[in-house]
Amino acid sequence: MNDIVILSGSPSENSRSEKVLRYLGERLEQRQFSVTYVSVKDVPAEDLMFGNFKSPDVIRIAEQVGQAKGVIVGTPVYKAAYSGVLKALIDIMPQDILEDTPVLPVMTGGSMSHLLSLEYALKPLLATLKGVNLKGLYYMDSQLDKSAEQPIVDEDAFLRTEKQLDYFIRKVGREQSARV
Repeated sequence: MNDIVILSGSPSENSRSEKVLRYLGERLEQRQFSVTYVSVKDVPAEDLMFGNFKSPDVIRIAEQVGQAKGVIVGTPVYKAAYSGVLKALIDIMPQDILEDTPVLPVMTGGSMSHLLSLEYALKPLLATLKGVNLKGLYYMDSQLDKSAEQPIVDEDAFLRTEKQLDYFIRKVGREQSARV
């Protein structure tokens, strides 16, 4: 069983969202968690486009997510919501895949005007899968440098990130204790 699964909804190979998610995974690994990275890019486009519930890749990802102690879901903002390819993957996963699982939603966007996408788009999507949503993290492009080793260049955003990671870790521990 993987402690944490990080699911990237970015269709781009070199995106700010992807860089932040990798960084969060590294921080969790430094704290002795095993981390599995999953990306929408891991699923053939035709499986997503045609809703192939029986795709071996979708089944594998669903098993990883369903067995995780905690999940981080990240996506760039597209048209005031999450990426369509993330929605396509979520649509073919089991309805209760995140039941009682702490979930840290993460979004990146061009400006503060997209901040509510976290509250009104991504969090409700994860709640339909019965995930236990945390406050979440939203980053503006200006707060990130995807070419830097530590991509969160804004100090307030960095401190917010550390606080949310600490809370996520505590929540993962509490949920795991409750399941035993």
